[in-house]
Amino acid sequence: MNKKLVSALLCAAMVVAPATTAFASAEGKVCAIVTKSAGNPFNEKEAEGFQEVIEAEGGEAIVKHPESATADAQVSVIQSLISQGVDSICIAANDVNALQASLEDAMAEGIKVCTVDSTVNPDSRMTHVNQAGVQEIGQALMDAVLDITGGEGQWAILSATSQAANQNAWIEAMQSIMESDEKYAGLELVEVAYGDDEPQKSTDQTQALLQKYPDLKVVCAPTTVGIAAAAKVLQDQGSSVKLTGLGLPSEMAEYIGDDDAHSCPYMFLWNPIDLGRLGAYASIALANEEITGAAGEKFTAGDLGEYEIVEASDGGTEMILGAPFKFDPSNIDEWKEVY
Repeated sequence: MNKKLVSALLCAAMVVAPATTAFASAEGKVCAIVTKSAGNPFNEKEAEGFQEVIEAEGGEAIVKHPESATADAQVSVIQSLISQGVDSICIAANDVNALQASLEDAMAEGIKVCTVDSTVNPDSRMTHVNQAGVQEIGQALMDAVLDITGGEGQWAILSATSQAANQNAWIEAMQSIMESDEKYAGLELVEVAYGDDEPQKSTDQTQALLQKYPDLKVVCAPTTVGIAAAAKVLQDQGSSVKLTGLGLPSEMAEYIGDDDAHSCPYMFLWNPIDLGRLGAYASIALANEEITGAAGEKFTAGDLGEYEIVEASDGGTEMILGAPFKFDPSNIDEWKEVY
């Protein structure tokens, strides 16, 4: 009886606390990453990290940059990868729902699918590689707006595409935070504009915001393409409107400062290279069937360390790279040399 009891308890413990899966190589595997579009610096850095890991672990990396930041462009790429018979697809999605049919086709063919940066609905993926928690990003950005405005006045958001899941989640988090705490009562969100992650359209949208709202104090751009475009407009025009959001240090260094000559006092981001690397390790683990994408599974992502797959707010699962990092005048010169 004692032996049977011990055996039963051990089995139960294994179910409750799954063991961390040791990392296996990518030898013989073909792993693809699909970015949002060609010319997106953040996604290019993601792809760089992804390719580095796949090749270092003995696999073949396929990097695909669609011609435009649209679902249709990504669908064409996905169908091509299905025809090639790749082992895994890691995609930064341009639309939360429009890729479902093609990604389901991929999974039906045995291709392991995960998303990175911007996700799709849970039925279209096995898991998501998230750069930071939605609430943490929303809180960081909302507090930056509060700080830079001095606690009152008009502000606007310059987003990417209207269908980008990550952008929409961050914006919803910001709005929820603003509405739930009286300390934000003096702030007025006047508009959410969409630059579609295109430099020229983001430039045009920034100029339109300045014309429409003469009392505007802050623009928050949670997109690397948008924030770079907005920073140039504001600084070139000598505007008193300030900027914050999510940007690449290398692109934003000349705009970051705490004086009137600079448009952006500070901003946030994470390391897109490490995000791509984590996407690669997740892709390998899925392709090797070391993980299935279920909540509670753990695996070792090389020198990034151990990661656990957790439940995501959309009903699917995700793993989180880390918290957003603040870039300001004290550290921007150091980080601009990194990425």
